[in-house]
Amino acid sequence: MLTLLFDGVAYGMLLFVLAIGLSITLGLMNFINLAHGAFAMAGGYTLVLLMQKAGWPFLPSVLMSFVVSAVLGLMLEVTLYRRMYSKPHLDQVLFSIGLTFMAVAAVDYFVGSTQQLVQLPEYLKGRTELWDGALGMGHYRLAIIAVCALLALGLQWLLVHTRFGAQLRASVDDRRVAAGMGINVNTIFMATFAVGSGLAGLGGALGAEVLGLDPIFPLKFMIYFLIVVAVGGTSSLTGPLLAALLLGIADVAGKYYVPKLGAFIVYTLMVLILMWRPQGLFSRSNA
Repeated sequence: MLTLLFDGVAYGMLLFVLAIGLSITLGLMNFINLAHGAFAMAGGYTLVLLMQKAGWPFLPSVLMSFVVSAVLGLMLEVTLYRRMYSKPHLDQVLFSIGLTFMAVAAVDYFVGSTQQLVQLPEYLKGRTELWDGALGMGHYRLAIIAVCALLALGLQWLLVHTRFGAQLRASVDDRRVAAGMGINVNTIFMATFAVGSGLAGLGGALGAEVLGLDPIFPLKFMIYFLIVVAVGGTSSLTGPLLAALLLGIADVAGKYYVPKLGAFIVYTLMVLILMWRPQGLFSRSNA
């Protein structure tokens, strides 16, 4: 039981990092980016290609996955996404879904449809057993929990206690007034989108060994990202974090105890929570 709880927490923390960029762009920038999973896939394939083709070690490859995804997000924000901020949400959805299918087709053509394998370093392959085997902690999953927890704390500090966070909130509340106060709104949005894309790439790299990596990765996990954002709400980081943990624990426990139901338990939990709090667990309307 404790091992399932531990694995569920690790899975949930990974989903949080994968989905938090979508939460930021949707909640703070009011932009629906359903191509978010494509940036996660870009980070995963950056890790795989650097390790397999260039012979890079694991940790530098993970860091480069963040950089590549962030740069890709920055370039697309400047050239494409910025033009869509003022468009209706339906246009944003269709646009980003189109980008997702283009990314899937491109990866399938250039890399192939085979699922990629990640070779972890030796220090992340071990497993620690506690209390006569009642709690089994894989070292890699323990590292995922630690890294994701630090990222959550760092993002909360960035958005709440820094000048950048204040400028971002001001830009979202009223772009015209923020620009009149001397805030470069385009630069703020560009940096925010790049960070969100980089976090998606980081999550894709960290999750390549746990979740698997193939060209349909963005389509397989798009619904999970949306569940995290919908259930957690978009007004804070606390909501998506709690939603991701609930989703991770429910998914792992459900597949272990009732494997035939598959993801039914997760969707049922989502429906019940949204019936209880339609605006998400932590939203301004619920405060």
